[in-house]
Amino acid sequence: MGKKAHRKHVASKPRPDPAASRPRTKKRVWLLTAIAGLLIVAGAAFMLPDSPEAELQYTRDEIVYDRPIDAVHEMKPESKISFLPLIQPQPKIEIPTMFYDLGHVGAKAVVERKFIIRNTGEAPLTISRAYTTCGCTTAHLTARVIPPGKAALVTLTFDAGFHDARGKRVERGLIIESNDRRNPKSELWVRAAVGWS
Repeated sequence: MGKKAHRKHVASKPRPDPAASRPRTKKRVWLLTAIAGLLIVAGAAFMLPDSPEAELQYTRDEIVYDRPIDAVHEMKPESKISFLPLIQPQPKIEIPTMFYDLGHVGAKAVVERKFIIRNTGEAPLTISRAYTTCGCTTAHLTARVIPPGKAALVTLTFDAGFHDARGKRVERGLIIESNDRRNPKSELWVRAAVGWS
């Protein structure tokens, strides 16, 4: 008799209304969708500077080809930069992508990466000196003087076979000295994981 009463009690419990749980499910789905969206946006923002599209967003008319610079590794002391008087309009260097991971490269590979340097100021940007951080790295800049609103292309070349860097992860850079008072020394860097063959 006790068992029957227990069964009756269990059977008489009200079942949960499925409609009552729907708002909670909708909230969870909305929350998961919002989190996924934020992660995608954050991931895109993190990856964008290193994407080829970000690097090469320019028009043909924007790029200057005048008095190019070939940069190599050198140990000279810092050069004296000729800044414009403060009362005059000033140049402003802008480098959208300052670092790029080349990934895995062969032990004898020669790889290159293009960068862009813009002058978003109101006076000509003059590059007084450009040099690399190692003999395995060279760079070519399409112009020494960049007028306002114009840009120069930089081709940074890394020769993995210059030194024996097999099995190492290396970072190599280009140092640019210019007449931008607020940023007289700018840097571009590449990283590579050098393989054994």
